[in-house]
Amino acid sequence: MKKIKVAQIGTSENSHGNNIWGSITKQKDIFDVVGYAFPENEREKFPNRAKDFDGYNEMTVDEILNNPEIEAVVVETEEIYLTKYALMVANAGKHLHMEKPGGVDLADFEKLVETLKSKNLAFSTGYMYRFNPKIQEALKKVKNGELGEIYSVEAHMDCKHPVGVRQWLQNFPGGMMFFLGCHLTDLIYQIQGEPEEVIPFNCSTGYDEATANDYGMVVFKYKNGVSFAKTCANENGGFLRRQLVICGEKGTIEIKPLEVYTEGGLYTVMNEAYSTEWCKEWDTSKSEVYDRYDDMMRNFAEMVRGKENRYSYDYELGLYKLILRACGKEV
Repeated sequence: MKKIKVAQIGTSENSHGNNIWGSITKQKDIFDVVGYAFPENEREKFPNRAKDFDGYNEMTVDEILNNPEIEAVVVETEEIYLTKYALMVANAGKHLHMEKPGGVDLADFEKLVETLKSKNLAFSTGYMYRFNPKIQEALKKVKNGELGEIYSVEAHMDCKHPVGVRQWLQNFPGGMMFFLGCHLTDLIYQIQGEPEEVIPFNCSTGYDEATANDYGMVVFKYKNGVSFAKTCANENGGFLRRQLVICGEKGTIEIKPLEVYTEGGLYTVMNEAYSTEWCKEWDTSKSEVYDRYDDMMRNFAEMVRGKENRYSYDYELGLYKLILRACGKEV
């Protein structure tokens, strides 16, 4: 495959811009990294993050957009600026990968999707669990009917953030539900589609005088059951309690923890139960060690080269609307 000339716009303190940068610069057989830009005073705001970009060509946003050799652009700014720069990329006719979930304004995101669709541009978003090998395996089993009809999905994504990060969540509708709960909403939406009713329960734990919504929960009501997503930024041990449970009439899958750090990357453990016996042991399997971002960026490269996107423009727009509803916004 011919190398893809790519550039990156932005990074941030609390998201994965540096990880994505590390992935595209590492995968030299796929990407030819032309340069990067730091808009919105990012070099001054995030000096420690900026160090990872040393040795590469620093450009302005306009230089990236107006360079005809650059085919694809990665947008990794702070969440509140994501759609602003993503729309610039789309208008310039370049393929786009952007951090999730897509800015804070629905009208801007709708315009972005419309522009990408009209220009037939690749659109990749930073939902890392889409490339988790055990989650992929579980979703395939759901699609193949091995679990039967699904009546419930339970999803947790928790962590322990310092008070400064928890207060920073006030920048987003729904706080933690917007910031990390979007990953869980994506999984539930893939498995069960559009719910009949969305009931959000977002709040602040109030510890350390933080007032932002650092605890997020939402219930999705479907015709034959309820599913929920829960995300908390103030939970000791929360990372290793992250989980996905898929309950169907024929079987249950539990993925817990969603990820475990180990030498060389991450691995994931999955448990499966298809027996009606109460005390029968679950079947347990473990993934190989993988990198969160390498498969994501390889997939983006393949889409730039014409591979069909598993997540359509309409899917991404429907997901974004559902995330806003989970955050308590009317759409």
